[in-house]
Amino acid sequence: MNPATELAPQLKQLRLSGILDSLDARNRQAIDAKLAYTEFLALLIQDEIARREQKKFSTRLRRAAFRATKTLEGFEFDRLPSTNRALVHDLATGRYIDERAPVLIVGPCGTGKSHLAQALGHCAVRQGHDVIFASCAQLLASLNAARAVGTYERKLQQLARVPVLIIDDFGLKPLRAPADEDLH
Repeated sequence: MNPATELAPQLKQLRLSGILDSLDARNRQAIDAKLAYTEFLALLIQDEIARREQKKFSTRLRRAAFRATKTLEGFEFDRLPSTNRALVHDLATGRYIDERAPVLIVGPCGTGKSHLAQALGHCAVRQGHDVIFASCAQLLASLNAARAVGTYERKLQQLARVPVLIIDDFGLKPLRAPADEDLH
């Protein structure tokens, strides 16, 4: 009899249904390599942990709402020789998140500020931090919409809880009330 069919309801009840995906392959591996029961169990648990971590990463990446997949590996430092590589790589460690230090990326149009911001956000997601990426206009529109339906305070609290809030295209247009107060 197939052990997966017998184990499926129990694994689902324990919220370990991801083990079902690798059970047959790991079972064959254990038989072929003559693994001890504990080694077999350890492999199944490692697979479940890896699956959960990948799921968390995918969820964080989706919630971040990046415009495109921009990573630090894809950033062309050679195109911008004045960019401080050491500082960028230090930011990529995420130390600024733990220190709760704001990061401001400024420069002329077309110099890769948005790419760099998204790349640093991607690094933060890989390190397990929640990130929200939004243009200033998008952010203010969502706050304005929340104000209109009476959920402004909840929206503001939600934004305040996110460890990394990336506001792109900040300062392109002058802000009028209440948008100026919303950002402050």
